[in-house]
Amino acid sequence: MANSNQQTQATEGAPKSQGRPITWRDYYELTKPKVVYLLVFTAVVGMFLANDVTQSWFPPLSALIFGTLGIAFASGAAAVVNHVVDARIDTMMARTMQRPVAQGRVKPRNAVIFSAALAIVAMAMLWFLVNPLTAVLTLGGLVGYAFVYTMFLKRATPQNIVIGGLSGAIPPLLGWTSVTGSADPHAWLLVLIIFTWTPPHFWALSIHRIEDYAKAEIPMLPVTHGEDFTKTSIVLYTVLLILSTILPYLTGMSGIIYLVAAVALGLWFLYYTVVLKYREREGIAMKTFGVSIGYLTFLFAFLLIDHYVDPFINF
Repeated sequence: MANSNQQTQATEGAPKSQGRPITWRDYYELTKPKVVYLLVFTAVVGMFLANDVTQSWFPPLSALIFGTLGIAFASGAAAVVNHVVDARIDTMMARTMQRPVAQGRVKPRNAVIFSAALAIVAMAMLWFLVNPLTAVLTLGGLVGYAFVYTMFLKRATPQNIVIGGLSGAIPPLLGWTSVTGSADPHAWLLVLIIFTWTPPHFWALSIHRIEDYAKAEIPMLPVTHGEDFTKTSIVLYTVLLILSTILPYLTGMSGIIYLVAAVALGLWFLYYTVVLKYREREGIAMKTFGVSIGYLTFLFAFLLIDHYVDPFINF
């Protein structure tokens, strides 16, 4: 009878995933595909923005194909490291507790091998089939997110997402350098936009998940400074973001189509951050988080539209 009870307890305490075999979907999930899709989208937009539309409608195929794949693989490799390093705290948070490493579906050792393989393929592809500058910058972004942010900053300071946000902001620069082989100042404007977008984007999510972060002892801003301070910071960063999105127009990088869209989208995002700050509604933090993703997607889409339409309007 005692043995029967022990077996029952062991079964109840075992990971739910032990009853099914590992599939490719587990490894795919390790790469955080939804996050990588957005990063790759901004990188591809960077490629098209770097392309002289009066000479050719498309960037070089080598940059478009191998640059995109290399950036995607490197981003996925960094995400896998995040899964391994955060496996313990992932089990404490509702948003992450079903992740493959946290649930024991993928062993940490196998995840590390998978990450290394992705990184090696990415670096080889970028170095030999695109250009060395893109490979070096991509490696810097990988190290910045996987090691500097995940292993140190995330647990060290409530400004973790601000400082570490740079590594997640460089994909459009990588796309640009894939085409030109140089880090043009206009490409850095794209980095600035994503850099200022990251804090209000992620802080909205951290407000929604404040109990999880507190339980896992991660010093996110709402945990260390309170929700009200974080909401104020979100509003102020959004204002800074709107100002940064005007710079492409002021520097001649983009035209009136982009300017109108940037202002309209900025006011849309700002509205939700103000509602988050001053009008308490159930689910508004997560709604603001969702709006932030739509905002960045549409903003870069209009950058691309303007790039192809404006030269012919002003011809």
